[in-house]
Amino acid sequence: MPIFNFLPREEQYFALFTRMTSYISDAANVLVKMFAHPDGNYEEYVQRIKNIEHECDNLTHNISTKLNKSFITPFDREDIYLMSSALDDIVDLIDDVARAMMMYNIHESTPHARKFAEVIQKMAIELHEIVSMLEHPKGLTPRLVELHRLENEGDDTYHAAIAELFRNATDPLTVIKWKDIYEKLEAAVDRCENVANIIESVIIKHT
Repeated sequence: MPIFNFLPREEQYFALFTRMTSYISDAANVLVKMFAHPDGNYEEYVQRIKNIEHECDNLTHNISTKLNKSFITPFDREDIYLMSSALDDIVDLIDDVARAMMMYNIHESTPHARKFAEVIQKMAIELHEIVSMLEHPKGLTPRLVELHRLENEGDDTYHAAIAELFRNATDPLTVIKWKDIYEKLEAAVDRCENVANIIESVIIKHT
């Protein structure tokens, strides 16, 4: 039996959350391809991520609108709002990274940036599976543990990236640009873990 109350079809928040995680996966996949692109022509990738970000924003708005009209929700309204906002933030941060690459006129990624993108991509896969299972959450714990492990991997990547940047970069502008991008990438990783924390809290409340 699911841990949540049965919902009318028009109030299927689980399906909406799953769509949001699909957008996260799409944006993360494009970011990985962008950083792997050999000639540094990122404009197409930036636009693709921006289009995904717009779609995710629209879905977040739809969830908020539905929340205001719903009499029955699968779990606390504030948790639904927190989760939808946190999921949307992940795509926003991926978009911020892509736009920063264009804004700073950077035409070549770094091994650390590529590693970050791969971590986010893996976290997006885990998030999609977790949210897809949320209505019947048995067996979620290993995936939540993996998300936390990936967050630790992201932290290690951030520390290594910043250390190398300050150790080897001679141009102050290069330091400023890449420090900002690394911080945005780390924020995306942290936001993925934040969704896991929200889900863990929801499960505890309803079991």
